Amino acid sequence: MELSQAATRYAILRKRNQMQLEIDPELNQQALAEAAERYPEFAGRARTVKALPLFRGYAWQVEWAETPPPAGQDAWEFQNAAIRAYKRLASITG
Repeated sequence: MELSQAATRYAILRKRNQMQLEIDPELNQQALAEAAERYPEFAGRARTVKALPLFRGYAWQVEWAETPPPAGQDAWEFQNAAIRAYKRLASITG
């Protein structure tokens, strides 16, 4: 396969996989509330759970209401708890 065909194929595959995953606002709030129960110092500081499209799958993260986002291990643990809760509530595997 020549370079231009490979580039075109890559662009088509990339566009196909860039479908935005729609986050349910109600489940989002429930997930953030669950995470805040375990890490109350972050209650109200996270805006939403986001799923950013990758070539395969999504990169999950919490969008913080403040800049810069909080640092430290507990901030990471809060983010992981919120993402796990959202995926469980939305029945998303992987």
